[in-house]
Amino acid sequence: MRAIEIKQFGGPEVLQACERPVPELKAGEVLIKVHAAGVNRPDVFQRTGNYPVPPGASELPGLEVAGEIVAGDLGDSGFKLGDLVCALVQGGGYAEFCAAPLAQCLPVPKGLSALEAAALPENYFTVWSNVFDRGQLSGEETLLVQGGSSGIGVTAIQIARALGHRVFATAGSADKCRACEELGAERAINYKTEDFEAVVKELTGGKGVDVILDMVGGDYLPREIKSLADDGRLVFIAQLGGSKGELDMGQVMRRRLTITGSTLRPRPVAFKAAIAAKLRQHVWPLIEAGKIKPVIHHRFPLELAAQAHAMMESSAHIGKIMLEL
Repeated sequence: MRAIEIKQFGGPEVLQACERPVPELKAGEVLIKVHAAGVNRPDVFQRTGNYPVPPGASELPGLEVAGEIVAGDLGDSGFKLGDLVCALVQGGGYAEFCAAPLAQCLPVPKGLSALEAAALPENYFTVWSNVFDRGQLSGEETLLVQGGSSGIGVTAIQIARALGHRVFATAGSADKCRACEELGAERAINYKTEDFEAVVKELTGGKGVDVILDMVGGDYLPREIKSLADDGRLVFIAQLGGSKGELDMGQVMRRRLTITGSTLRPRPVAFKAAIAAKLRQHVWPLIEAGKIKPVIHHRFPLELAAQAHAMMESSAHIGKIMLEL
């Protein structure tokens, strides 16, 4: 089968086309003939040697795919051979065929193409796990999304807004801020020209927000602590701005703040299966009703994966960058 491999750690040019054997299935897996795959920031980290492949996973990049089930034991899952699904995987998505745990497969939502469905798993699993399970966003609580124009950002904005929450977001240009607001953010804050802490306090009457989803870290930490409401939760999913920041522990204790975070790739299948079930129950109906939509910035043929990574690293995109087969 055609695939894209990482010849050595380095820049986008180390992504090269190759021929690989079709994956052999493990217990509980199905084989997907891939129609499209998503490009994600962890793929970039893996390519540069900063995101180790979990034991037993494919060393080929790619964490999400959509396509046709062509083999595997489907049991009583309700799926059958030939069904179109999207799936979260630990690796191997940049290829013509990909093995995926059956429990991490979801039907392609009605009205979506395979390309659009392939844009869902990594971001939707991540957002649900971190904003709603770990961050416990509920009721009339408010959410601040750092990096609102990223794939994660546009997902978090849309899901939280569709579920009735006030959402604020940060982005790095007027165009990106406008896109965030069109997707449901009440106010998008240009972090290059505005102080998000001051704007959040103004928008919430001095209270602050209940949950912050952050992929920046670094010197954002002290400002985020001040931006949280009492009993607020700060959830880290990446550290693009650095892994260390200044923490006022007095505020954490006095205002009962929670600081947490997670990575999705190493978690077991059972954990991801539970998220899949929640997405199918709570989010898939919103997609099929047109209240939430994948945002595709650009699509590339599989063989141009290096160009897709270069675009990802430029941060010029709004939404998802995709590979088509």
